[in-house]
Amino acid sequence: MISKKKKSSEKEAVSTTYANRFFTKPIPRYKMPNEGLDADVVYQLIHDELNIDGNPSLNLASFVTTWMEPQAEKLILETLNKNLVDQDEYPQTGIIQERVINMLSRLYHAPENGESIGTATVGSSEAIMLGLLAHKWSWRKKREQQGKPTQNPNMIIGADVHVVWEKFARYFDVEMRIIPMKKDRFVITAEEVKERIDENTICVGVVMGTTFTGQLDPIQEINAMLQTVEKEKGWHIPIHVDGASGGFILPFLYPDFKWDFRLSHVHSINVSGHKYGLVYPGVGWLIMRDKSDLPEDLIFYVNYLGSQEATYTLNFSRGSAMIIAQYYNLIRLGKKGYKAIMEQSLENAKYVATQISKIRNLRLINDDIKLPIIALSVKRKKEFTVFQLSDKLRERGWIVPAYTMPADATDVEVIRIVIKENFSRDMAEMLISDIKRFTKELREQCKISPEKKEVEQKHKHIC
Repeated sequence: MISKKKKSSEKEAVSTTYANRFFTKPIPRYKMPNEGLDADVVYQLIHDELNIDGNPSLNLASFVTTWMEPQAEKLILETLNKNLVDQDEYPQTGIIQERVINMLSRLYHAPENGESIGTATVGSSEAIMLGLLAHKWSWRKKREQQGKPTQNPNMIIGADVHVVWEKFARYFDVEMRIIPMKKDRFVITAEEVKERIDENTICVGVVMGTTFTGQLDPIQEINAMLQTVEKEKGWHIPIHVDGASGGFILPFLYPDFKWDFRLSHVHSINVSGHKYGLVYPGVGWLIMRDKSDLPEDLIFYVNYLGSQEATYTLNFSRGSAMIIAQYYNLIRLGKKGYKAIMEQSLENAKYVATQISKIRNLRLINDDIKLPIIALSVKRKKEFTVFQLSDKLRERGWIVPAYTMPADATDVEVIRIVIKENFSRDMAEMLISDIKRFTKELREQCKISPEKKEVEQKHKHIC
């Protein structure tokens, strides 16, 4: 091949990424620059900065999904530019959302002779607020029909609920009647609920997989108590089930366990698609037992997107990608696939829990693990604390949170480990090995006298 000499041109210069003036001078952080930068440069700057974040695969703090199949990711990329609320422009996305709502309402045993209703949300937080708002309006409407005052609505919750419950109470002016925890009890009880309910109670919040320990509130006992109260006093007090963590686990691992619409007083359920629904953030779902549980006054109808559409959300526009991803998982995995994944996650969680229980100075908060969530504490804080152990694990890249329990068990300090689909047995072995090593190191450090520790921590000469 014979090549000819080309004429010089200003365009012949190669635009490099790193050998660039933007890597020797600071770029604006809090002010928009007057001129833009090269796309490759901007990408690399942001990409490199994000390397400081933790590794999602080692994130055992979050319940949120950190891995999906490539085919699901491809669908997500293909639908990132579709606005879910634009049903006239993207009608099929609305049809797919409807399919998911139907699948979940049947999964949670909504009565076949009723008309269950639901909506997609950005997560369980929005779903909880929407569910509680419906209960408040239903309570108020009933009181107005009875000619009774509508002031002072209240709801019964445990001290260990997600912060969104407190947000709802403050934002929408509902009294929280909080059941405190105890040093040896980290769920609510039917007896404690009964002591706090009255005719102004809009609902009782029951959690299937608490944020702090992953335990299940005794929902069947609470439902039975509410049935008795209804017979005695005529109060029909609904239950809202916070199934953010357990809603995609219980139907597959414990199909005979009644926690959903099979119970008479369960009128609404929220579930996080982006947790054990195995979808990236953020998608959640609210399922109501029947359309009568959602007051018509809360539904808005708009026509300025091209057609008449009903909306019941706290926001308006939102991406459709994660709804599509949820649908992908439901038909890709089916019940057998979800069951296999949840069984594997629970098996790995129980294995980790068993091994941890053998490590000196560590104890499990809950021996009867129903969900793949492990909560542990230390026996003797003089040797080390959960906060010290959490910090040491972070040195190896593990992200494991340490915190105190809510009132009245604030002196109980806990580490929580959330086992997800992409946590393998090999990773479990590495985690256990690191916990053993670090607990031993912390105990050894505890034995060193303050004077000796000060000497040993001084920098030594390097030859």
